[in-house]
Amino acid sequence: MVDALNRTLRRFPVWPIYAVAALWPAWLLWQGLNGALGVDPVKVMEHALGEKGLQMLILGLAITPMRRYLGLNLLKFRRAIGLVTFWFIFLHLCVWLILDVQIVAQIWGDILKRPYITLGMTGLVLMVPLAATSNNWSVRRLGSSWRRLHRLVYLVAILGGVHFLMLVKGFQWEPILYLAVILGLLGLRLAPKRRVRLT
Repeated sequence: MVDALNRTLRRFPVWPIYAVAALWPAWLLWQGLNGALGVDPVKVMEHALGEKGLQMLILGLAITPMRRYLGLNLLKFRRAIGLVTFWFIFLHLCVWLILDVQIVAQIWGDILKRPYITLGMTGLVLMVPLAATSNNWSVRRLGSSWRRLHRLVYLVAILGGVHFLMLVKGFQWEPILYLAVILGLLGLRLAPKRRVRLT
């Protein structure tokens, strides 16, 4: 069954991932402008983009464990997933900067004084070189350094999970589960490698 799924995935193009990445935020904005997101559409958009970015980040982290332990090969989609992750989180930041806070002095003050914002901004800054080098030219140019650079995604994922955990008010299971999944996926990378037959 996994072999058949892998053969199907090899025929599936990557471009629909980018199409969804472009259309979904536009649809979200259209909903906000038309009153479909409730009384505080800016907060809804901000949260939706941030959570979707975190979900895509987790999906990207899951690709190697799924290949190693299940034999499911999604490697051809990893670059697209990474770039879409950066896109969603960048838009999450833009909504916060442009539509929510708007005041430059307050933005800088929030980054310095609120730890969850500091962690979120740190994670986004670390993602910039990853997004900028997600191309064939950078892979060839950087050689073995490219792989070491892209291990920053592990730190980015932890920062993203902790950012979400600190953001919510009171005890909530959702951010705890996100962080637990992130730590679990990172832990699987430390386990002995298990070879599976890929077709």
